[in-house]
Amino acid sequence: MRAFKIGIITIVLLLIATLLTLRVTGLDPRYIDPTTEAYEEVGRTAWPGLWLSGEVVREPVTNWDFINEVNHPVRGNAVMLETLSWFGLPHSVTIYAIPRGERLYVGGSRRDSRLEKPFPHSKRWWANMERDPRVRMKIDGKIYELTVVRIADRDKLREAINREPFLTRLDENGREEIYGYWHYWEAFQRGVEDYGGDS
Repeated sequence: MRAFKIGIITIVLLLIATLLTLRVTGLDPRYIDPTTEAYEEVGRTAWPGLWLSGEVVREPVTNWDFINEVNHPVRGNAVMLETLSWFGLPHSVTIYAIPRGERLYVGGSRRDSRLEKPFPHSKRWWANMERDPRVRMKIDGKIYELTVVRIADRDKLREAINREPFLTRLDENGREEIYGYWHYWEAFQRGVEDYGGDS
């Protein structure tokens, strides 16, 4: 019995040490190019990460278009997004953000079998953002702290992403069917001193 207790304590201590190490070093999510067949083979998803590491930006960003200029050798201009799970550990994923000057949008689509799950439960990071809208985004090695607000109005969403918020195709009978929906959130920077102006 004593050996069992020592074994359990050792495992718990190793787990705590591992999490503390990852908290300091970070653990980025896996990236798979969404234009490849490999991405389809893994169900349009990749292994998530935990904490994102990098220098936290405290200056206000007034134009997010610089994201389009980022050219990482593997991820291109994809960014990493860290959300907080209900059990307290972070859940980070690689996504494409949509910068529109002073506005920034994050999100993506749910398709095919993911349509069987009600929104937002088809993607863990969506459910995390709906529960706790405070997120962290890693862009070109730097961390931006943000608060997200889901765009529920279809016209505003269409304007933000420059397309219809649903995907359609013809079924075997030639009828149009919806096989995917886009869900997006507008992101607002937090933790900055000042957004400029006289105040």
